[in-house]
Amino acid sequence: MAGGKETPRQKMIGMMYLVLTAMLALQVSSAIIEKFVLLNNSLELSSGAANKINQETVLKIKAAVEKSGNRAADVAVIKQAEEVRKLSADIVNELNSLKQEIITVAGSGLTEDGSIKNPQEEEKVAQLMIGGQKNGKAYALKNRLNDFTQKLNGYSEQKFQPLALDAKDDPISQKKADQRNKDFAELNFAQTPVAAALAVLSQKQTDIRRMEGEVLNYLAGKVGAADIKFDRILAMISSESRVVAAGTKFKGEMFIAASASGITPRMSLNGSPIRVENGKGLIEFIAQGGGYNAEGLARRVLQGVISFPTPAGRDTTVRLEQEYFVAKPTYQIETGTLPPLYLGCSNKLSIQSPALGALWAPNFSADGAEVIPSGQKGRITIVPSKAQVNLTVSNQGNVLGTETFRVQRVPKPTLELRVNGAAYDGRRGTAAAGARSIQVVAVSDESFKNFSPEDANFRVAQIQVSLARGSRRVAGPLSLAGGGSISSLATNAEPGDRYVVEILSVQRRNFKGQVSDVEVGKQTLEVSLN
Repeated sequence: MAGGKETPRQKMIGMMYLVLTAMLALQVSSAIIEKFVLLNNSLELSSGAANKINQETVLKIKAAVEKSGNRAADVAVIKQAEEVRKLSADIVNELNSLKQEIITVAGSGLTEDGSIKNPQEEEKVAQLMIGGQKNGKAYALKNRLNDFTQKLNGYSEQKFQPLALDAKDDPISQKKADQRNKDFAELNFAQTPVAAALAVLSQKQTDIRRMEGEVLNYLAGKVGAADIKFDRILAMISSESRVVAAGTKFKGEMFIAASASGITPRMSLNGSPIRVENGKGLIEFIAQGGGYNAEGLARRVLQGVISFPTPAGRDTTVRLEQEYFVAKPTYQIETGTLPPLYLGCSNKLSIQSPALGALWAPNFSADGAEVIPSGQKGRITIVPSKAQVNLTVSNQGNVLGTETFRVQRVPKPTLELRVNGAAYDGRRGTAAAGARSIQVVAVSDESFKNFSPEDANFRVAQIQVSLARGSRRVAGPLSLAGGGSISSLATNAEPGDRYVVEILSVQRRNFKGQVSDVEVGKQTLEVSLN
């Protein structure tokens, strides 16, 4: 079927067809036969109503042609419309004759009240429509229906699918294992009661009238297509600028614009064609910068061309120019963390462009750093990996500039010695008999900790403790993970001895949870015993 939005009537008919297809797949009881009769009656009413609408369309075409002066091109449309009507009428009449034959031969005729005498008969329907050697009337009907579709396609840009399909080509039947191998005749008329067979043919008549209506509507649209009738009215406001600062004047013009629905003009901008919808050309392009004046503006000119046919059959072309200015985009770096950036740390930047406003949709790339977006426009986190970072700022694919940042190393922590959990005072020393544990704590630089607390996580990972007396080692060395019990050394300690603490490893955990070694050099701390 052709594309396009379906009317409520067409949707209803489509639903009825689905019901009919489903019912044909069943061995229906006599109680359901009446439903087939009702369905057939409804389809016949629908087909008749569509026929009246189509006839009215032809009358409207004739009236429009006469009103336009009976031009040769429009008169040709009338001829085509009448040909379409005849094609449809011929095949609808053939289907009516076939329906009457089914009623007479298979249904045993009509009763006095007009009802079919034998609406549930199936065998005679199959003999008439399929035949013993597949020579029944349904096979000729298939060719006739599809021939009608092919001829109808010659009158319109719309292309309809064949009306008579074998099961393998039918989107519903091809999915059913017991149906997919049937041809058109078997699919629609095998094990099919008289009432259902009539409904099948009535459905085809309804489809024919629908297709006929779509083609006639297309032909109606061709009448007066050469006329320029300004029948599409638009109310518009043209402003000098869509962005106005508070306290300044808004200036613009309000007016009525009209366009002709009967023509589709061709439009181009700066030599390239543009898309036209409802008579309006849609302009969209990326403004190119360069050549800015002292105020940061670059003058540009749009050159448009609009061509449309006149009633005389010739094209008329209108040219126009429109001046506009491209503003040099600027941006500002707002950050509380610069200068500088810290190596391997979370450095948060906010880069905004008040000049671009709602058009500000930046993206960033960096040489010498990882860029982590925050999900908020212009707000990013930079993690430097080199001594210098070059950050490139782009907006909607256009590079606006590159900023260079210097990078500092993270300040080394201060190492504090603790004995028995308390800070060690080197001026006083500690009692030889009382020292039972030693710990070394790495304390972050205060300013760095305030700048990036999530990166200022230091710890002493390993130390080595020895007990020394004079110039010789008395006990040890004892390895500890940053600190711990020294009881094994304390048993040999005497006043005047000292504990020598060597720092073997200091580490830092950054905002990502990654741990790295901190180079603190070779450091040794001492605890004097008294």
